[in-house]
Amino acid sequence: MLSRVNRVAVIGTGFVGSSYAFALLNQGITEELVLIDINKDKAEGDAMDLNHGLPFAPTSTKIWHGSYADCDEADIVVITAGANQKPGETRLDLVEKNTRIFKGIVGEIMASGFDGIIVVATNPVDILTYAVWKFSGLPKERVIGSGTILDTARFRFLLGDYFDVDSRNVHAYIIGEHGDTELPVWSHADIAGTSISEWTKYKHKYDQADLDAIFLNVRDAAYQIIEKKGATFYGIAMSLLRLTKAILHNENAVLTVSAYLDGEYGQKDIFIGVPAVVNRDGVREVIEMDLNDEEKQKFEHSVKVLKETMAPVVAND
Repeated sequence: MLSRVNRVAVIGTGFVGSSYAFALLNQGITEELVLIDINKDKAEGDAMDLNHGLPFAPTSTKIWHGSYADCDEADIVVITAGANQKPGETRLDLVEKNTRIFKGIVGEIMASGFDGIIVVATNPVDILTYAVWKFSGLPKERVIGSGTILDTARFRFLLGDYFDVDSRNVHAYIIGEHGDTELPVWSHADIAGTSISEWTKYKHKYDQADLDAIFLNVRDAAYQIIEKKGATFYGIAMSLLRLTKAILHNENAVLTVSAYLDGEYGQKDIFIGVPAVVNRDGVREVIEMDLNDEEKQKFEHSVKVLKETMAPVVAND
């Protein structure tokens, strides 16, 4: 009898999907990887190209281009398909067209008999994660958006660069909408257990104005990258890989995913970026940080903007 192997299905082999598949292969995260795209030639070409790199990969991975029927035995389906954000366009501008696309995609996934975890990476990710939850009928714990994982990574990178320390020793979070209303949680930001406020207090060359500029660069990073090269894909691909690893390896890792709130932070019936414990079952629990008054107000504003924008999605459910 053959032992069970992990299978990841990627829906959409554009910039993000193909970069994510390449990252999976390079780190040997899954035993099976199936690529699905409306452009079958593109998916087939990517599968061929990736397979040719297998002799140099850390582990053996079975990679092929397939159809929605291959989702039946997948542990994780990662959706990267959808309309891309154009220069000058916000993530929230994509709501209507991507919700329409997603209804068809999710219908096909669930028709296969899929019973795993769906990860959503397409923007606006918080609203589309909610839509996938509604369309799929899966438990809320098993529908996860990439949320503010990438924003948090950008935040930690820039703080590490600023203070000249390894970003892996920076513990700081971006929460809220993955977009213009996201916010930094300065009250819980630290480097190796020492708060950022202490670092700025005793290191006189640092000041709050610099830190405010760091957050603005985090928030607006996507716009800057899109203007320069047309799309963002390496950072989000690595973020999706980190989330995939946390799920398949049952890590109980804390990641700022788009998770469903049912009273946490005083909010209900919304998917939004918050720290959550992620394992093989999906979101085990949401971590409710003790926000200060300013952070609470900004988070509430982020929730309000998302709910107003997603109202048509809820109404059409």
